[in-house]
Amino acid sequence: MTFAARTALLGPEVRRDFDLALMTRIVAGPPWRGFSAAERLQLTDAFSDYSVATYAGRFKSYSGERFEVDPTASRLPNGDSVVHTKLFTGGPDPVQLDYMMRNSGGQWRIIDVFLNGTISELAARRSEYSTVLREGGAPALVALLSKKAGELGN
Repeated sequence: MTFAARTALLGPEVRRDFDLALMTRIVAGPPWRGFSAAERLQLTDAFSDYSVATYAGRFKSYSGERFEVDPTASRLPNGDSVVHTKLFTGGPDPVQLDYMMRNSGGQWRIIDVFLNGTISELAARRSEYSTVLREGGAPALVALLSKKAGELGN
């Protein structure tokens, strides 16, 4: 399956299941407050497109991998929940992926993914993008995310 076909297939699912608007605000951090409404929309769109492209890039082929979801989510004091999963890739140890979920408007959506229970994808992205935001603002991050999404498709 081509990258474009995977993007078309995964895009609606990622956009439905992930709270990409909230994730974009978290990744941007304090500079978000200073962005115009147009910049916020452009940044959210670019982050969303990059997120879809990332998943389309990760699922290039299938070799018997499978997910196992723990049926008991961990409830947090703030009302969020963590869904624990294991990804079996055929290697000796499964990969632990924990999904931070938030109920927004009656729908549970992913707001962060933790690798091995500790490495926050959003914290890593925020660290990665902080210099770009500081030096070039929202337009620079939009350009970077667009470039990265395009590179994943090549």
